[in-house]
Amino acid sequence: MTNSRTSRIGTLLLVIAFSAVLAVAVMIFGARLGLWDPIIGFGYIRNYLNPIGLSLLAISTLGLIYQWITRNRTGALKSLVAVFIGLSLTAPMIHGMIQPVKRGPAIHDITTDTINPPKFLVLDDTRAGAKNSLIYAGEEVAAVQRKLHPYIKPIPSSLSAEDAYEKALDVAQNKGWEIVARFPEALRFEATAQTTFFGFIDDVVVKVTPINSESRVDIRSVSRIGRSDKGVNAARIVEFTESFNQ
Repeated sequence: MTNSRTSRIGTLLLVIAFSAVLAVAVMIFGARLGLWDPIIGFGYIRNYLNPIGLSLLAISTLGLIYQWITRNRTGALKSLVAVFIGLSLTAPMIHGMIQPVKRGPAIHDITTDTINPPKFLVLDDTRAGAKNSLIYAGEEVAAVQRKLHPYIKPIPSSLSAEDAYEKALDVAQNKGWEIVARFPEALRFEATAQTTFFGFIDDVVVKVTPINSESRVDIRSVSRIGRSDKGVNAARIVEFTESFNQ
């Protein structure tokens, strides 16, 4: 092979590959850019990610073979980059085939207190785009949560209830949650949180309970759309807990 020769085919494959990455990025983050509702972008990914990845992988592999046969080093390198991009786009599909996800009971309402979950007083079923209710489903959903997320627990604190409330509020704001309502006297607040990918909006309520000179913090996170939250709400509570305990 020689380094001096360039490849229009290799360059074209790179352009196609980077265009595919851009298209996928727009599907994922389009809702955060205000292009469409989150569920639209999620649907685009479900329907088009694999075809885009497989098509790119196929044509870039053919391009790599051609460049190798014609002994075009530069073209082969460009084609190889395109192959790797194609592989990265098909990685979720390949991973799912090798290690299928075990589908458990669907759940989208997670709370640190399944016996007396914090209630929403301001946010209600009229909130924009909501398909799920904010009325807790009781023992049925509590049993599923205990099975899937046994580590979700109330947050004990040595702080006074008032100080714990202010700290919880600071943690929420630092995480970029939009505070919808504050009730300092009742030691509770309601907020919305947006997922990084697809921009789904979830509803959150945080309640602080005085325990002598200390306190306990409870949090509940509910998805507006979808029977299953793919673990997002549990992960949000874990992240909040870790930040609060720092």
